[in-house]
Amino acid sequence: MTLKSMAKEERADAPVVLASVNGKLKELGTPGEFDREKDSVRFITTAQKIGMDVYRRSLVMLMLYAFTQAEKQEGTAPLHVIIEHSIGDAYYFHLRRNEQMPDGMLEKVKEQMQKAVEADLPVKKLTVPTDEAARYFASADMKEKARLFRYRMASTVNLYSMNGYRDYFYGYMVPSAGVLKWFDLMPYDEGFVLQFPSVKDPVCVSELRDQPKLFQATKETRELNEKLSLLTVADLNDHITAGDMNRMILVQEALQEQKIVEIVQKIRERKTVKFVLVAGPSSSGKTTFANRLAIQLAAYGYHAHIISVDNYYVDREFTPRDESGDYDYEAIGAVDLELFNSQLKSMLAGKAVKMPRYDFKAGHKVFDQAPVQMGPGDILVIEGIHCLNDRLTFAIPREVKFKIYISALTQLNIDSHNRVSTADGRLVRRMVRDFRTRATPAVGTLSRWASVRRGEEKNIFPYQESADVVFNSAMAYELSVLKSYAQPMLFSVPEDSPVFPEAKRMLKFLDYFLPCRADFVPNNSLLREFIGGGCFAVD
Repeated sequence: MTLKSMAKEERADAPVVLASVNGKLKELGTPGEFDREKDSVRFITTAQKIGMDVYRRSLVMLMLYAFTQAEKQEGTAPLHVIIEHSIGDAYYFHLRRNEQMPDGMLEKVKEQMQKAVEADLPVKKLTVPTDEAARYFASADMKEKARLFRYRMASTVNLYSMNGYRDYFYGYMVPSAGVLKWFDLMPYDEGFVLQFPSVKDPVCVSELRDQPKLFQATKETRELNEKLSLLTVADLNDHITAGDMNRMILVQEALQEQKIVEIVQKIRERKTVKFVLVAGPSSSGKTTFANRLAIQLAAYGYHAHIISVDNYYVDREFTPRDESGDYDYEAIGAVDLELFNSQLKSMLAGKAVKMPRYDFKAGHKVFDQAPVQMGPGDILVIEGIHCLNDRLTFAIPREVKFKIYISALTQLNIDSHNRVSTADGRLVRRMVRDFRTRATPAVGTLSRWASVRRGEEKNIFPYQESADVVFNSAMAYELSVLKSYAQPMLFSVPEDSPVFPEAKRMLKFLDYFLPCRADFVPNNSLLREFIGGGCFAVD
């Protein structure tokens, strides 16, 4: 039987969109027949992350196809739709500069999408020579795709076609449009959003979670990148081949430093601030950011003390456990909240406090640090995953707290229709850092990543909009630097490992980037927290 016909017989609570055959991922449209008795066939649904990625990617193609049909129906000029970033369970898009969305166009596009779903239009995979694909996209006014293929070493590329519409997509696709039943389109800011289901509820369009502060931070980054001509991987590769990356890196670092200065100015405006709370997901660069913030505070006359909430863990025997029975250090119950708040109150009152240091080997706190006493010009910079959650500082008045959410909000796209996931950027960062500081191989980091992400969804993301400011720690150039570190690690993942498909996907992803020399990166850069060689003690 074909994989598509097998999938139709599969009983599942979510759409089947992909298959694993003898441990290797296959699209359901893969030609040829398979034997259930001889082949180990496992189907993947949208209730799994990798399956939902297939669904979302295919939904983008369906929407782009529907735009072409709506334009033909209305007799309007082609619109150039550009993908930006995610907003919860939705993608934000806008049109090319100086283009305007005609009235009623989104509704017409939505109608065309529904027609394609009802007709179950096939999604055909086409393997074509790379130079032929480049010529096609250049003629179709998708020049950034043509430029991207200039840096592809492979002689062929895979394109996808739907009823005459051709495009290039990074990753697996569904075999036909019939499975893409759940979506919505709605105007948002200067563009629009494409909504889709979540892994938790794969047969229902998720409600749009408005995130104005996060959205504004990503918008500002995009506008800055646009001024630097750094919007796609092809742009970045062009700068590398032109030999001007040293200057480009310094400009990006200067822009980040400027943002830190702006944060300090906001802290100064709030004359009552004594505690600056910094939180963000894994591999956001919290520790280096806290150090750089402390330096800028010092430049404005403050004396900043940096502490980590990790030093306030309860003794190991009292640490909560997760669903697997392992110690859950990401739960807020793992923090000694009473001691933490008691010491913060004492410091606020001007008392000298002997703070703890958590001994991870022994599994308990050690009080061997010098006492800290806050004077009139002192500020405590506190870094930890729960810092935006008011439960962490329940005994401290709001007026003395200033909250900062930090995350690597990637604004560099592969091309106009393929985005670089923020989570992928952080995963590469973490992989490189874990290997350097803990000798953890890529298999270990990849295996734990899903658990890390679940912890972020539970403990960090619900509180991000409560921050006073959002700081974007992503830099457009970083994946070209990280590539040289991450590639060998990913190649070391054995084929029989459960995370091999993910390692293979990441290798393909990094293949788009040309490498860039790490010695261009300043020693105070956030990136040094991951590649090493920085001026701060962050390991």
